[in-house]
Amino acid sequence: MVKKIFKILRGGSNLSPDLKEKPKKNGFIKEFKDFIMHGNVIDMAIGIVIGIAFGAIVNSAVNDIIMPPVGLLLGKADFTNLFAVLRQGSTPGPYVSLSDAKAAGAVTLNYGIFINTIISFVIIALVLFFIIKAVNRMQKKEEAKPADTKECPFCYTTINIKAVKCPNCTSDLNK
Repeated sequence: MVKKIFKILRGGSNLSPDLKEKPKKNGFIKEFKDFIMHGNVIDMAIGIVIGIAFGAIVNSAVNDIIMPPVGLLLGKADFTNLFAVLRQGSTPGPYVSLSDAKAAGAVTLNYGIFINTIISFVIIALVLFFIIKAVNRMQKKEEAKPADTKECPFCYTTINIKAVKCPNCTSDLNK
């Protein structure tokens, strides 16, 4: 392992040849350009942009389509004001809301926000599950290829379907 590290430090790594070249004029700029134009970086950048766009779609679906009916079903349940005061603030409690406690400088354990985050995660995971399920349904299913092999009835090895004699046990397959 140590030998591999020294090899990489001496320039003998497995990098592509265009990244191993010594910098010439404007070496830093050329080296940076070679790095950026390397295929994996471009693919990763495209994936990140598509992921951000997809995240916006999922957030909109959850916030604008899924959460309103869920809020109606739960009776507009909002767990954000569920908290435990660990240390009183400059003005002593009880505090009616989390914002009042924060304004007073109280140290709080915000388990209600954590519950809201878990509920949002479960809903987002459900939405993603249904989206992926729909996308998989729309994709073409691979057609089953006809078998190009068969089993020898004498030695039970796999052979070409067109074979008339088994190459392993030399049995005649036409009988």
